[in-house]
Amino acid sequence: MSELRWKAIDVAQNRVIPVIQIPEGKVTDFYGIHTFTDEAMKTLLSPDAYKKVSNAIKTGDNIEGNVADEVASAMKSWAISKGATHYTHWFQPLTGGTAEKHDAFFDISFDGHAIEKFKGSALVQQESDASSLPNGGIRETFEARGYTVWDPNSPAFISYNSSGTGTLCIPSIYFSYTGELLDAKTPLLNSSIVLDKAATSVANIFDRNVEKVTATCGIEQEYFLVDKALYHSRPDLIMCGRSVFGHSPAKGQQLEDHYFGSIPPRINAFMVDFEIEALKIGIPVRTRHNEVAPGQFEVAPTFEEINLACDHNILLMDVMKKTAQKHNFEVMFHEKPFAGINGSGKHNNWSIKTDTGVNLLGPSTKPKESLRFVTFLVNIVKAVHDHADMLRATVATAGNEHRLGANEAPPAIISVFLGTAMTKVLEDIENKEIIEIEKGENAYIKLGLNRIPSVLLDNTDRNRTSPFAFTGNKFEFRAVGSSANSATPMMVLNTIVAKQLESFRKEYDLEREKDPSKKEGIILKILKRYIKESKNILFEGNGYSKEWEDEAAKRGLSNIKDVPKALEAYISDQTVELFENMKVLNKRELHARYEIRLENYIKKIQIESRVIGDLAQNHVVSTAIKYQTRLVQTAKSLIDMEMKEEAEPILNIIREISKHVNVISKNVKDMTEARKKANNEEEIKEKANIYSNEVRSFFDVIRKSVDKLELIIDDEDWPLTKYRELLYIR
Repeated sequence: MSELRWKAIDVAQNRVIPVIQIPEGKVTDFYGIHTFTDEAMKTLLSPDAYKKVSNAIKTGDNIEGNVADEVASAMKSWAISKGATHYTHWFQPLTGGTAEKHDAFFDISFDGHAIEKFKGSALVQQESDASSLPNGGIRETFEARGYTVWDPNSPAFISYNSSGTGTLCIPSIYFSYTGELLDAKTPLLNSSIVLDKAATSVANIFDRNVEKVTATCGIEQEYFLVDKALYHSRPDLIMCGRSVFGHSPAKGQQLEDHYFGSIPPRINAFMVDFEIEALKIGIPVRTRHNEVAPGQFEVAPTFEEINLACDHNILLMDVMKKTAQKHNFEVMFHEKPFAGINGSGKHNNWSIKTDTGVNLLGPSTKPKESLRFVTFLVNIVKAVHDHADMLRATVATAGNEHRLGANEAPPAIISVFLGTAMTKVLEDIENKEIIEIEKGENAYIKLGLNRIPSVLLDNTDRNRTSPFAFTGNKFEFRAVGSSANSATPMMVLNTIVAKQLESFRKEYDLEREKDPSKKEGIILKILKRYIKESKNILFEGNGYSKEWEDEAAKRGLSNIKDVPKALEAYISDQTVELFENMKVLNKRELHARYEIRLENYIKKIQIESRVIGDLAQNHVVSTAIKYQTRLVQTAKSLIDMEMKEEAEPILNIIREISKHVNVISKNVKDMTEARKKANNEEEIKEKANIYSNEVRSFFDVIRKSVDKLELIIDDEDWPLTKYRELLYIR
């Protein structure tokens, strides 16, 4: 084992940095060249077909068969000209990742001639297996039929393999034979539709010209890089995505010298390489930097329409993994791959904009627009307050459980940070007496709405401890884990905001029927009540502090720390009623997602448990006993030479090793029994609780004894590569 370790370190420190082929010209010259863009469609389709496809994308209508055939023919010609030999419906099943099945353009005609074939029917719909992928009990294992259907809102692109041949990837939705949704994309699309309808209705109160409102998102992606040789010397990294054992280095992140530091040349080469590939398929990456922990980095794109942003993020993760292989790296998206240093998140920066070019979360210098801004802001706060548990459920995973509430991540308590300036504005609205607006008076000035832009000029510092923070013209949902598909938390955010805006519009219309002359006063009256009902969720301080935990309990806010409990929000009566009424997900689909998320949690803890047991019992204990035997021989020799006093320190070490070996062996056995008990449990909820409480209770006990042994034992066969060998990339 020792030989493998030192060889891995030697290989890692002597890597040659690959030469990156930078495309000629400006970024704009090669941006999107591997994407079937609107410009490509316009060039390759007839004017009539292009118009019909464009209208279908805007309206969501079906694309006619003959038009689909023309689009398929154009896509095929374009893809083949760029080296593609196959096509696939690229979709997002409930695994958290993506899936694809490749079919060749090549076929044999009825008379035996070789042809290149790709029809509109193959573009629009394909059949896929709906039983082997997670379905949460929606399908029986013998019922295999499911369907993928082209999503024209997200452009097709070409993915290249290491040999240089390409596959035309067609972004698609995925559902079962009986119509239930089995993917992450379709609910997001549904939520975007209901948000558009509700937000447009409210925006029309202020501007009748608004015809469409779109959610936008910018997703910051944090990740770790580990040299491939070092990575493959750690079974726990390979199988669990994180180190289950390992001694902390003397130098971690305590000097705060890695964050925003100079990017190491080998890392920079990797970043440049994957950014070029991302830009070619239309992912607008713009930002790169060192993150807080050694070995940790971040990439961030420009804001995009939310469906496209989520597609691009999960595609970017795939591009990064493939590119990393060329650079002899492994990319780690686990939320907490190493204890004692920061974990990784995926900050989702969410906003809503109109087709007239207005960011509805952007403060304005015009008082009338300030009222619109406050209206949307307060409704979002109210939505998060009323459905905080469901937002929490979307970020509840085995990996994120290690991160939430630690030094770099928001706690399990969902709170909203607005900054002192906006908090003061809402307090003024809440405490202001109802103002009568006389004819001819400027309602906005009298209500104090003309002061909002000047107040916000000196906006409050950002609060990195808040799970949901207003950052000037958007909300940043910071609690999302780095390995997650953002489509799910963004789908929930879209839906709860849509529901709240719908409720606001109904209340507004009822009040206007009573008194059509006092629009501004009616809006403020409703907002005043919303602020009172939801202000408990507003918090400006340190979200990591024990004081906040105590204060949140007094306010009645949820603090759901374990995953199984958090996931119950998926099947609560409130959630089911909301999502069915909004036609985003039905009860069966919500229950399926609950089952799938619980199963995923159980299986990940199960894998970690098995790896911990194997490493501890078959590698750590065996090495400890071998080392102990050498000490026994040394102690015996000293005693035989009548040097009992000199032998005593060695005997103490022998006793210490025996103590820890016994602790490890006993707890590995008990952990295995707890796992068997859980596996025999039929009720998935109870199974998850056993894994969460009983199985995981042994993890730390075993780990502490292993850490103690690592400090004691100096043996060339010690099996654990220390953190310092993994994290510092030269």
